[in-house]
Amino acid sequence: MPDLDITQYTVTGALGRHLVLDERSLAYRRRYDGEPIRPVEWAPKIPVLDQQDLLAQGIHTSQLFQGVEDVDALGSCTANSATALISILRTAEDLAAAGLDVTDPAAAETWAIGLYSDATHRDQWHDAAWPATDCGSSGLGVAKALRARGLIDQYGHATTARELCRDLQNGPMLMGLPWLDAFFSPVTSSALLDDIPDWSKSPVAGGHEVCIVAIEDVNFDSLGRLDYARTILRARNSWARSWGDQGEFRLSLNLYQQLRSGIDLIQPRLDSSR
Repeated sequence: MPDLDITQYTVTGALGRHLVLDERSLAYRRRYDGEPIRPVEWAPKIPVLDQQDLLAQGIHTSQLFQGVEDVDALGSCTANSATALISILRTAEDLAAAGLDVTDPAAAETWAIGLYSDATHRDQWHDAAWPATDCGSSGLGVAKALRARGLIDQYGHATTARELCRDLQNGPMLMGLPWLDAFFSPVTSSALLDDIPDWSKSPVAGGHEVCIVAIEDVNFDSLGRLDYARTILRARNSWARSWGDQGEFRLSLNLYQQLRSGIDLIQPRLDSSR
């Protein structure tokens, strides 16, 4: 077992990400070298997923796994965000062949639950796994699960705001972050997390994983440096379309910078031509 830097969080039906960093993997990140940074948007093919209210969606975990009772929510945010991401990278035909129905939210959520199970077993630092323990998983674990399924070729990391914006030019990214109590309630549907009053004083509720799907605005200061406060990201969440801006939310690079020590950024990639 390699030496890993692990931060574990309380797992709930809404939150289930742990921060797991592998220095061997991080060593392959590409440092920012002045590449252009522009607004960009990536559109998931699947609807917004909901890792909560599973029974209302007709999803019965007792029917998916032997010896498991029905649960109404799972801390499967890593797999939900990875499912959104892979729906961008692969064609509809590829996704159908992998068993992912992009037209049916409940079917896609069921597929994500299977991916969550895979990710918890890839997180070998953890003694538990789903089923039957809702133990949470990591961005690293779910990236390994996607690769094991042959859905990606490899994955890379970003550790700075510039690397994040550079890599988003080529595809979406998984972002794991400490989720604060204040973040559950954006000021308005279109507001930034930054706009929540006193968010920085709010306690940490747990760890969460989302899929960054856009750089909506890119701004530079008078010296040509990236303006963190006015460069805006948009992320896809997995708490149904009723949350945030039809299931998505925004944050500035400034907020990313303030939470950076607890954030990991992973970009699953499909490098070979298919």
